[in-house]
Amino acid sequence: MEYFRSGLRTVLGTGQPGSQPTGAETIERLVNRVQTSTLLEDRRDACRALRSLSRKYRLEVGAQGMDALRQILELDKNDTEIISYCLDTLCNITSKDSFDEENEFNGPTNINVGEQFAEMFIKNPENVTLVLGFLEEYDFKVRLPSVKLLTCLLAAKPKEIQDIVLVSPMGVSKLMDLLLESREVIRNDTLLLLIQLTKNNANIQKIVAFENAFDKLFEVIKQEGYSDGGIVVEDCLLLMLNLLKNNTSNINFFKEGSYIQKLTPMFDLPKNIEEIGWSPQKVSNFHCVLELVRTLVSPSNPIQIVSSCQKSMRNSNLLQSLCDILMTAGIPADILTETINTLAEIIRGNLTNQEYFSNVTAPSNPPRPAIVVLLMTMVTEKQSFNLRCSVLYCFQSFLFKNEIGQQQIVQTLLPSSSGSTTLTTGQLLCGGLFSNDPLSNWFSSVALSHTIIENPAQKEQLLRVLLATTIGSQPNSLLHQCTLFLTQTNKIQSKLGILMLLSMWLAHCPQGVQQFLNVPGSMAFLTAQTSASEFDNNEELIQGLCAFIMGLCIVFNDNTIANYNKENLSQLIEKRVGIEVFLGKLGEISRHESYSKASKRPQVKVDNPNELLLEYEFCKLFKALEGVVINALGVQRELSNGNLTELSLSEHENALLLQYKDVIRDQDKRLNEAKKEIELLKNEKVTLTIKIDELQQSYSQLNDSYTLLKAQLSTGATNTTKNLIITNPDDEISEKLKALEIECEEKDEKINALKKDQDDLFELLSDQEVKLSAFKRRLIELGEVIIDPDSDNVSVASET
Repeated sequence: MEYFRSGLRTVLGTGQPGSQPTGAETIERLVNRVQTSTLLEDRRDACRALRSLSRKYRLEVGAQGMDALRQILELDKNDTEIISYCLDTLCNITSKDSFDEENEFNGPTNINVGEQFAEMFIKNPENVTLVLGFLEEYDFKVRLPSVKLLTCLLAAKPKEIQDIVLVSPMGVSKLMDLLLESREVIRNDTLLLLIQLTKNNANIQKIVAFENAFDKLFEVIKQEGYSDGGIVVEDCLLLMLNLLKNNTSNINFFKEGSYIQKLTPMFDLPKNIEEIGWSPQKVSNFHCVLELVRTLVSPSNPIQIVSSCQKSMRNSNLLQSLCDILMTAGIPADILTETINTLAEIIRGNLTNQEYFSNVTAPSNPPRPAIVVLLMTMVTEKQSFNLRCSVLYCFQSFLFKNEIGQQQIVQTLLPSSSGSTTLTTGQLLCGGLFSNDPLSNWFSSVALSHTIIENPAQKEQLLRVLLATTIGSQPNSLLHQCTLFLTQTNKIQSKLGILMLLSMWLAHCPQGVQQFLNVPGSMAFLTAQTSASEFDNNEELIQGLCAFIMGLCIVFNDNTIANYNKENLSQLIEKRVGIEVFLGKLGEISRHESYSKASKRPQVKVDNPNELLLEYEFCKLFKALEGVVINALGVQRELSNGNLTELSLSEHENALLLQYKDVIRDQDKRLNEAKKEIELLKNEKVTLTIKIDELQQSYSQLNDSYTLLKAQLSTGATNTTKNLIITNPDDEISEKLKALEIECEEKDEKINALKKDQDDLFELLSDQEVKLSAFKRRLIELGEVIIDPDSDNVSVASET
């Protein structure tokens, strides 16, 4: 400590006897020494002292010494020692973290001093360019603090630093070269820097990818020991994730570069993994590599890229490795869950991969198909919720665009003469469908609905399935049993699951509608639910689904049942429920929060089991058929018989309606005027085009005559013309043509301008019509009916 004090005295000089300079005074003298000293050794000593004080007196060093430090970086860049002191000092004053010495001296503060100094430093982009230039310096004392300083600046102002690096010459290339650095400290810090630099910036992601980033990262992963490696492996995978997420260009580059094959060794597990166990770092590495695989085959990617990646994963044995992990004992629950999700997206929509997965068997006695083992997990109440959700997603993906798989599952439900006692998928689904666990009811209903999506043949086959509730009792059809269970259970999730299954089943299936209508009490239950006026705890969804199924019974009714033909069902809804009430209940589905969540992605994503309400494929069906149901009811015709007029509206509502109509009339008028002006300009354009053609013909004739005269003069055939000055007719004709062409261009510009105005008017008119329609729908929701005075017919909205 005394040595340090003596060093400071050497730098600062000896003060007055008995006086002790304050920290601010000391820093002021040091900064002055840095700026004014002519000797490099003096500046170097002052910078060393500033570095020592920059933690305790960060505010003073940053406020007084920022410019001086920047000056040193520019003027003394050939001296590595003084540059290292400056870079270390800048790292300290721009760091977002607070130091213990700083807190002891100033106490804790809520002001982020480091971020403010970072903002000051990057106000001049040349400062960042200087730091990037120091990355080329091999000296450890310069290269490492340069990386650290860029990391601090990036943490404080990520967007600004990304923009500066992007325009800096070879900025990204200099960083990428550091991934080959033999000194691991620099390489690892560079990895952390690149992870932050590539976030949410597609341009930098593309540059990094084309700088051979994947080759360099896989080389680091190999050196570190693949999934058994340390946190460096996780950092490499996180950087790859940044490069690939939402970047189809890089995904395609990754696929074309045969990098998928390099992922396979990451999934190699020792045979005694159950005895060895999983370290926390290995679990993290596995999570990252599984997320990386899912990024490549995510359903949100273009279909061509997904299909190609799925094929590469099959050919590189990555699919086989995941199936082996699935059937391996001792896998942590969270890894198993994510493995199932990853496997689901690798086989989703790919018939070859789906067929491969259907042939995977579990090492049990007797051997069972992997699908059966997974379904056993899904319908078991004691299993974790996330694991059950992942199994459902895998089963859905297995059946996605897989008619053969759908047929195989339905066949296990049909009567068989083989007498086999082997547990089948059909038995598991039916067991879960009618169990006492509401989650099993929901999972099994959704899983069973996926066996009949876009497959009318399997819908009819499913009608043949017979079930007996007890031994010796008379078997009933599966549809009959589902309807009875629906009327008897009082659990929300159980009802929602069955109702979604019935919706998927009855849509586009007249035979299913016929069988459903024949079930005693089915329509009475639906009518009672739809007409109910009170609800709580998500019962509005149940009432909406019941209304939807009633609508499907009208749309897909073949009128074979006299009491429940289309007309009778429409009258039943009108008299027992009411058209407005029916439409209100139907609209409750799309207005519910769970509908917007479920319709975003095919995978179930909820935090709490109680939030498991609607499912993706049902939302697609509802969106497609809601309007069909409304139109089938003849809503417009029914509502047009109302006696309400604009006189029944409130004064404010009527004023708004009239205002919208005035706007539309004004736009119609302007639109017609624009059309007339366009027609006039078109006629003028035609006239001018005819004139141009005539002038061009005249020009051609005169040009021919001119050529002939020149030929005669050259041969001396015409002596009388030797002394004549022949004027070239080109100039006069060309001027006329140019004038006409300019006039035509002006007319074209006017026409284009008017067309643009016309398009703008059309767009504005469309917007106003949408607002007017929304306003009318809102009035109808309030129980009003609006008659448009500009039309012979009654204008009524068709949606609530």
